[in-house]
Amino acid sequence: MNPPKCTDLDYIHFLIAAQRVFTCTEAARCQPEEPSAPAHDAFTRLLQRQPPDTEALWQEARAVVEPTRGLLILDDTTLDKPYAQRMELVTYHWSGKHQRVVKGIALMTLLWTEGQALIPRVHGACSVPKGIVPCDFRIYDKPWEGKTKNEHFMEMLRVAKGRGFAPAYVLMDSWYASLENLKEIARLGWRFLTRLKGNRQVNPDREGLQPVSEVEIPLGGRVVHLRGFGLVRVFRTVSKDGDAEHWATNDLGMTEGRRGELERAGWGIEVYHRGLKGCCGVERAQVRKRASILGHLLLSLRAFLRLEVYRLRTGVSWYESKASIIREAIRSYLANPIHILHPTA
Repeated sequence: MNPPKCTDLDYIHFLIAAQRVFTCTEAARCQPEEPSAPAHDAFTRLLQRQPPDTEALWQEARAVVEPTRGLLILDDTTLDKPYAQRMELVTYHWSGKHQRVVKGIALMTLLWTEGQALIPRVHGACSVPKGIVPCDFRIYDKPWEGKTKNEHFMEMLRVAKGRGFAPAYVLMDSWYASLENLKEIARLGWRFLTRLKGNRQVNPDREGLQPVSEVEIPLGGRVVHLRGFGLVRVFRTVSKDGDAEHWATNDLGMTEGRRGELERAGWGIEVYHRGLKGCCGVERAQVRKRASILGHLLLSLRAFLRLEVYRLRTGVSWYESKASIIREAIRSYLANPIHILHPTA
């Protein structure tokens, strides 16, 4: 059997360098000119033969994280596919970006953040910025796999436990604050901080259950009994649009200051979603088959990991890293432009 003409790294570096078009055809066109340069079908086969699990991502991420400290954050995002026709894994999902149900792929990511990364900084002796490192991901495709988002959530937590993670906290949105998920986190010996919907039933004074939105909660939080779980400390905050938000943690001694720090740290996964979409072409693959889509997603996350590692080493943002690549190409063209008009007179 002939060896493959292109490797994972060929496609990963193409994703990092590409600006708008992220197809296998474009990947082949961008390869260095040499007799054995791969054609577009070589990249198509590359995507199809990617492993169905996320072990390759973890093998690269494990050198960047500190499993016994920091935070684990889980959230999902919808990869827009408004024009998809007969594309596998594409169904309808709620989009926070569009504030409505849209056609796309639901990507769930388990992210590690906050702990100091195990990477020396190249320039100067300043401290290394806190990392945003994807360690695991799943695709929510209930019609195909039959698993709910909560089942994927618990599966990723168990895998993280097996990989040696012992985070300070697990952070997630209210969608993942089901009793089963909270009990699973507690069973693993971890602490959590999550938003709660206003109708979650709590017993603040042993006199009966009531929605958490109707409970008087001081600024420093209040310990209550969460129905079906046990004692938690709840906090109430007011968002920028004036809506009340409710938070819960099984760390009964947490302060409002600490809760605020964790909330800000948890925002890192939203920054990650923007970077993954804007810098790695994660939602722009023009492939239809399930295996090819999963292969593209896996290599996109591995591309993001390289941009993040470079940011940790140098302090250069993901966006500047991509801009510097195209800037060199523009500089080369300006030195020898080919689109010129010759005088006709």
